Amino acid sequence: MSETPKIVCNNVWKIFGAYPEQTLKSLDHSLSRTEVQARTGHVVAVKDVSFEVNTGETFVVMGLSGSGKSTLVRCISRLIEPTAGAMIIDGEDIMSYDLAKLTELRRYRMSMVFQHFGLFPHRKVIDNISFGLEIRGMDKDARKAKSIEVLQKVGLDGWAEHFPRELSGGMQQRVGLARAMAVDPEILIFDEPFSALDPLIRREMQDELLSIQAEVQKTMIFITHDFLEAIKMGDRIAIMKDGVVVQIGTPEEIVTNPVDDYVREFTEDVPRHKVVSVGRVMQAVSDPMRIESAERIHHKAKIDSLIDMVTKSDGPMAVIDDENRIVGEVTQTIILKAMSSRP
Repeated sequence: MSETPKIVCNNVWKIFGAYPEQTLKSLDHSLSRTEVQARTGHVVAVKDVSFEVNTGETFVVMGLSGSGKSTLVRCISRLIEPTAGAMIIDGEDIMSYDLAKLTELRRYRMSMVFQHFGLFPHRKVIDNISFGLEIRGMDKDARKAKSIEVLQKVGLDGWAEHFPRELSGGMQQRVGLARAMAVDPEILIFDEPFSALDPLIRREMQDELLSIQAEVQKTMIFITHDFLEAIKMGDRIAIMKDGVVVQIGTPEEIVTNPVDDYVREFTEDVPRHKVVSVGRVMQAVSDPMRIESAERIHHKAKIDSLIDMVTKSDGPMAVIDDENRIVGEVTQTIILKAMSSRP
């Protein structure tokens, strides 16, 4: 993952109503969403939101129903026009794009995957996947080859000639993912893609997407109302409430340092050992001579990945940084304490 911003969202607002621009100009920013609606008849769906998404990052926007997360994501692609603010992709503010440039952006550089699949029922799986390539004007043989390639990648080899009605919900969502990937976009946007699936199928799809992302390293924005899904899928998470981003951080940062009670409530049932890294709980080296020959663990490794190793170890284990330098140590006691402690 590169630290270069692919997407920059600066001070974005979206107000629904008859006179959104005028409402924003006269808006008392101290008022709550409910108070604004009562006084003006307008709804502030997204309120002064700013964030960056790095190239190759999976950035999760998480919030409850009505938090503004789906509206915000549609503003990124201008499926919904922001009332104010800048939406910058690769250094260009797409708010200045005319319809032709916007169509080009959506057709060649950006794809979306929705909760309800959006497959064409009269087209076979292979033709659903190749639809975006067909729109681009790619010849039939080339788009078939590309579609077969991504079909295999999402685990649906052999289903090319079936219709969507012959597939389960999870399989249909795989087709939706394959269709989005077929055009090889730089940016993939997922709007609660797995929320309609059964829990087991949902976990399978999450794992499938994580595996694919490890290979393709696309810039992904993932929308969810499920905090456990957010910490599983995201490199970083933005948590929204009433149109406002209340906290942005890595899963570990949010679980260990929730900014307020609203965020803290989400973290209460999170298995801490699945989120917290060794570097956060390590202690200073107690015996420099002994630690040189000890088992080595990367400082970003999660605690739950060390359980078997720790139970077999008699002494401390060395924690190393990205340059393979020893920066601390952990012991069985430290790991067990970290597993049992609360955020």
